[in-house]
Amino acid sequence: MRVTRTLALALLAACGGHPTTPAPHGATPPVTGPATPRTVPLPGATADGVMLDYIVYEPAHHRVWVPAGGTGKVDVIDARTLQVTAIDGFATKEVERRGQKRMVGPSAAALGEGVVYIGNRGDSSVCAYDSGTLAKGACATLDSSPDGIQYVAATKEVWVTTPRDKSIAILDATSLAAKAGITFAGEPEGFAVDEARGVFYTNLEDKDQTLAIDVRTHHVTQTWNPACGEDGPKGLIFDAAANHLLVVCPDHVETLDPSHDGAVIGKLAVGDGLDAIDYVPARHQLVAAAGRAATLVVGTLGADGALTAAATVPTAKGARNAVMAEDGTMFVCDGHAGAILVVPPVR
Repeated sequence: MRVTRTLALALLAACGGHPTTPAPHGATPPVTGPATPRTVPLPGATADGVMLDYIVYEPAHHRVWVPAGGTGKVDVIDARTLQVTAIDGFATKEVERRGQKRMVGPSAAALGEGVVYIGNRGDSSVCAYDSGTLAKGACATLDSSPDGIQYVAATKEVWVTTPRDKSIAILDATSLAAKAGITFAGEPEGFAVDEARGVFYTNLEDKDQTLAIDVRTHHVTQTWNPACGEDGPKGLIFDAAANHLLVVCPDHVETLDPSHDGAVIGKLAVGDGLDAIDYVPARHQLVAAAGRAATLVVGTLGADGALTAAATVPTAKGARNAVMAEDGTMFVCDGHAGAILVVPPVR
């Protein structure tokens, strides 16, 4: 593994014509109205952009981990300075989807205990990286391409959704040795875990269903129908304090109540093109970026499950899958531009 460093300069011209403003050194000032996102270009991005999917914010070191697809890198962004550390050496391969050829590679990041797990579509691997030193640890090769990754603390396992073969692979969190697998009648998409109750949540995207799975028996204990429509449900977020489950539909977010048979108790319209969202419990704020609508919405989750919009920010076509730092700064994947958009906090 080779680690290189580059600094995201604040006055660089934005990729793809997206506006930038000077990036401050330190905390980002909050905004109360529409904000112009800043742009952090990703090393190795080409004019064709980068396939970006699951990114993650790591609070311990105030970093955003960005698996950067066909560049063969995972870019680790300091959330305070916007300095980028690029971890090289990830496998890539060319694939054809919907008549177009694209390079794929690392595509998912998930937090563990002192490590960050990286899923790679280039070689169907999952590897652990020390979150402090960025050193590579254990790796595993799956039978199918990994999609989402979730660490389950209750069982010291890593659960990996593999929708192409309609399954979830379960790995030992330390060695990444295969432990078990669960097969479904549809394609698992999205992930969240209720550690206290030992429940793993996922969606079946092609069935428009949300499932609750016992993390020890691997049995599906509940099946709910969020009525997201033909494109099905996408991401998931679990609010442990209130026992509420947020389900991402293609153009809105719903709050489900697991204690009342998955009843829908809140909705928030965002715009078309939603996938994964993020939530910071201490702020009671969620961030959802709609790629087709080129809109980011910051929402507030009430104790009763109600969802209300706090701010709407224009982004860029295709920008999606946002994460939020503890100070409210947001980071959004802009794959078309090969960059991460940085949006100031909302008061």
